[in-house]
Amino acid sequence: MAEDAKWYVVHTYSGYENAVAAAVIKAAENRRMQDLIQEVNIPMETVTEHTENGEKTVERKTYPGYVFVKMIMTDESWHLVRNVRGATGFVGSDGKAVPLTEQEILDLGVERREIIAEFSVGDTVKVTDGPLQGFLGTVEDVEPDKNRVRVIVSMFGRETPVDLDYDQVTFVSE
Repeated sequence: MAEDAKWYVVHTYSGYENAVAAAVIKAAENRRMQDLIQEVNIPMETVTEHTENGEKTVERKTYPGYVFVKMIMTDESWHLVRNVRGATGFVGSDGKAVPLTEQEILDLGVERREIIAEFSVGDTVKVTDGPLQGFLGTVEDVEPDKNRVRVIVSMFGRETPVDLDYDQVTFVSE
């Protein structure tokens, strides 16, 4: 198939997210449609709850009532997902499923793109993108979970901290 798979959002009855995800995967296997329905995701977050008995770490659904499906949209794949028990339909307008944009995929945390930082605190880096492009700075803090780095840049004789994405800086060997 020449068409690329896209992420779609399926609305479910509350509490049926896991059942819908499992049923979509099972139905795709049974009908040999794994090439059309490639991935099913329920974004989760780890939360620490403070209770009378102390702290407790739990996994919680980031978007209750929704399941994300990476699929190539055809009549067959639409019907397969739409007719799963517990699914109420695709998110979109006028009954049409609307795929998520690249930015929405990143913002919603549906797909994680892991960028490995080749620098650490104290290293000298060069800003390669944005208004400070070309400036040199020193890494003050690295946030791997957010793919962000804080760099101290000298502007107008003053040390200024700047938060940047990993892909906006490169390591400079001294």
